Amino acid sequence: MYGFLGPNGAGKTTTIRHIMGFSRPQRGKTIVNGMNSWERAADIQKELGYLPGKIALPESLTGTQFIQMMAELRGITDMSHTQELIKKFELEPSGSLKRMSLGMKRKLAIVTAFMHDPAVLVLDEPTSGLDPIMQNLFIEFIKEQKAKGKTILISSHIFSEIDATCDKISIIKDGKLISSFVADDLRHSELKTYEIEFKTEEAFQRFDKEIQAQDRIEVVSLTPHKHQTVLRFRDADINRFISFIADYDVKFFSEIKFTLEDYFMKFYDRNETQAGGGEPNAIHRY
Repeated sequence: MYGFLGPNGAGKTTTIRHIMGFSRPQRGKTIVNGMNSWERAADIQKELGYLPGKIALPESLTGTQFIQMMAELRGITDMSHTQELIKKFELEPSGSLKRMSLGMKRKLAIVTAFMHDPAVLVLDEPTSGLDPIMQNLFIEFIKEQKAKGKTILISSHIFSEIDATCDKISIIKDGKLISSFVADDLRHSELKTYEIEFKTEEAFQRFDKEIQAQDRIEVVSLTPHKHQTVLRFRDADINRFISFIADYDVKFFSEIKFTLEDYFMKFYDRNETQAGGGEPNAIHRY
C-alpha cells in the first residue's frame, strides 16, 4: 500500500489522472500491470477500482439504477458481493442521485469502486465527505483489502489515513516527489526527541553550560523563562544521557513522539520558514 501525501494543488489528482488514462502526460508514461495507462486504459480498468476525489454522478438516475448500470458495464451478474458492500457501508441507494447528500454519494462511489473485487485500487481522498464513524470503517475495510494482497494507492492530505495503512509513503510538492520512504523507518526511528523542564533556574543554567560537552546529544532548543530544553539523541545513548541528567533537579522528562505530520511539515511549514515559528523566547539550535 502506497501513500501519496500532499496538500491541495500539489499534483496528486493530476498524477492519478495519468494513471487512470484520463489525460496524457507531456513526458514519460505510467504503467499498470505492465500496460501503458494512456494506450490500454479500458483493459487496465477491468482489474482496477477507482475512487475519485470529486464525485460527478448522472443526476437523472437513482443510486440503484447507477449500481445496476455499473454492474452491466463490468459484466457482473452475481450481485452478492455488491450487496455485502451496500450493507457494510449503510448505503441507501434507492433515492435520486440529485437529492443525495455528499456522504451518501461517497458511499455509492465506494460500493461501485469495489463491486468487481479489483486487484488494484486507486483512491483519491477516499474519506472526503464521510462522517468519522464511516471514515474509521473505511480504513478498516482498506486494511482488509491490503491483507488480501491487493495493490493500493491512496492519495490524501489526512495524515492519520496514510499513517494507519501505508507501507511506503511519498510526499509531493509543486508536482515533484520530494521524499519517499518506508513508513516503518519513520515510525521506528532510532533518533528520539525529549523535552525536559528543570525545577530551578540554577539547574537550568548549569545544564546549559555542561550539556555543551556532551557531543552525542543535540540541543534543539532552550526556553530559559520556562527552564525547559528540547534534546535529540539516539536510542543507544539513552543510558549515557540518564547518567548525565541524574544529578539535576528535574521537574519532568518526556519523549516527544515524531509523527508523519512532523516530517511532512519539514517540507511545508510556511510559518517556520517565513516567520521563525516555534516557542516565543526560545533559543533554537540546529
